[in-house]
Amino acid sequence: MTTHDTDSATAADTDERIATGTGPDTAIDEPLVDLSGVTFGYTSTPVVEDVSLTIDQGEYVAIVGPNGSGKSTLMQLMLGLLRPDEGTARLFDESATRFDDGERVGYVAQHASAAKEMPITVREVVKMGRFSHVGLDRFAAERTVDSLLEEPVRTVTDAAKAVFGRLSAEDWTIVDDALATVGMSAFADRRVTQLSGGQRQRAFIARALASEADLLVLDEPTVGVDAESVDAFYDLLAALNAEGITVVLIEHDLGAVVEHANRVVCLNREVYFDGPTDEFVESDALARAFGTEARFLSGVDG
Repeated sequence: MTTHDTDSATAADTDERIATGTGPDTAIDEPLVDLSGVTFGYTSTPVVEDVSLTIDQGEYVAIVGPNGSGKSTLMQLMLGLLRPDEGTARLFDESATRFDDGERVGYVAQHASAAKEMPITVREVVKMGRFSHVGLDRFAAERTVDSLLEEPVRTVTDAAKAVFGRLSAEDWTIVDDALATVGMSAFADRRVTQLSGGQRQRAFIARALASEADLLVLDEPTVGVDAESVDAFYDLLAALNAEGITVVLIEHDLGAVVEHANRVVCLNREVYFDGPTDEFVESDALARAFGTEARFLSGVDG
């Protein structure tokens, strides 16, 4: 958890993306998330108070705390979905509320399972991840006058696809690779309504991978998912993190947090602990943040 010198970031650093199954060749220098003195409340009473933390590329961070502790609010502040009442929130070295490079963030919301009512296929869900890449801006960046002379038919066809928002062959390859990475290729043409909870979560992670996100943010993603699927889900997150994707996770299952995350932020309006997972287990932060609830929690015995 170190704030790096953002002046050393180059254009090549910024353009590197975490492709499906392939980590970046060049690290991103600035913190992906940078909160400084952030306070926010829906009323006059703060839900989050004076929170400062940074999250660097490649970290696997779990945010824990009792119900109503401000975890989901903190995540929304990180993503710029809420504006701090006090302090600053930056995302990829930009003001979080002004950040609009959506392809760099994959967000799986707490109630993503509600998508089970969507009458679309898994492949259609995943291809949504490519929409931020489709358009004339990308086409102009990738094509030159030489390409028009050398491959006039393909160049004109690709231009038409860009104008009308259609995916290119490269886009479809990325979609298929994302499906393969999360083990959902066999379910590509199945409707989301026919999936289990764990399969739906994999589909939404595949959508994030298809967007070539650097940062994967998940809000209690295993709620309603069976135990066997939960284990496979965490294996997938670990594999993605090992490839270089930064993972930020809100999780109610503290046993899973201790087993999988490298860093824990323990929150109950304010930060009670921020550091390595093994130090969290040995600390008294759990009892201080959870109070009497702590005795009901399992899987975090020191």
